[in-house]
Amino acid sequence: MATISIGNARTGCKYIGPRAHPTNPLTEKFQIHRFELPPELAGRRLDQALAQQLPQYSRSRLQAWIAAGAVLVDGKTPRSRDLVFGGEAVMVEARLEVDTTVLPQTMPLNVVYEDRAILIIDKPAGRVVHPGAGNRDATLQNALLAYDTQLAKLPRAGLVHRIDKDTSGLLVVARTLEAHTALVARMAEHAVEREYLAVCVGRMTAGGTVDAPIGRHRTQRTKMTVRSDGRAAVTHYRVQERYRGHTYLRVRLETGRTHQIRVHLAHAGYPLVGDPLYGGRPKLPPKATPVLLETLAGFKRQALHAARLRLDHPESGAALEFESPLPADFERLLNALRGDVAANPQ
Repeated sequence: MATISIGNARTGCKYIGPRAHPTNPLTEKFQIHRFELPPELAGRRLDQALAQQLPQYSRSRLQAWIAAGAVLVDGKTPRSRDLVFGGEAVMVEARLEVDTTVLPQTMPLNVVYEDRAILIIDKPAGRVVHPGAGNRDATLQNALLAYDTQLAKLPRAGLVHRIDKDTSGLLVVARTLEAHTALVARMAEHAVEREYLAVCVGRMTAGGTVDAPIGRHRTQRTKMTVRSDGRAAVTHYRVQERYRGHTYLRVRLETGRTHQIRVHLAHAGYPLVGDPLYGGRPKLPPKATPVLLETLAGFKRQALHAARLRLDHPESGAALEFESPLPADFERLLNALRGDVAANPQ
């Protein structure tokens, strides 16, 4: 299928991919599924057989329904580990509980793209993605619930990944259980491509890869760190521009650990500009211009922007690509760095 480029005049965001169909309203009714297990599933665990027959629901959700007695097999209450023979009559009561712990709050929400299955959101720096300690409301999740009340039926209002509070850029949100299940699986398979733009302290000579496991810091619980018993994490980066004491990078995630880019670049000796957790003491090039000094002093967040998102649509399979322009503060930072180079020719 041919692709098109749709510009968002208000935000400057760009969607590259097949044109979406108009948004369809989502049903508010939970469903009762009745079916007969096909003979080719003989020998499978019940939860595995149900996951194959009802791919719109995750296996963990189906297991919870089995444990709660919401699944009957030939009129009897089964266990997840029971083996099936094929031919059994199955009834599944799909209990789509509404989450009432997070309340909808109307606030600005930059929707780059939407259809019946997904939303693409461009998040500003400073907004928390979902409630947590110290951030109980005014989060992106609260805003999503106000935008679409049906999202209350999905885990975390359909959010399948997150970016840090002070990182700006693109996120995908599922609007149906089918889309949520598919996107979570593709995230686990690293099939959703995410590219970031970043400015780090230090002048890199070339791009590269950081392949180092990440886990919780042993003494500072708000921080992550590289540790041998952490979860596998891989970050690829390439140089966009070099300045006298900083480097502008394009970064691609192969995995999606908490604070991954920030931790990996700091581990490599090139922490992000403005990073309050991993940045260390600011380092300035000699004879830095007053504009650069002022800009760096006023840049109070990590210089990180989720600029590009590529994924296959969870329903149609169409390849979608989205781009987000740099925020104004990031642009000012780059202009100040370029001006410093022009004022100090080598």
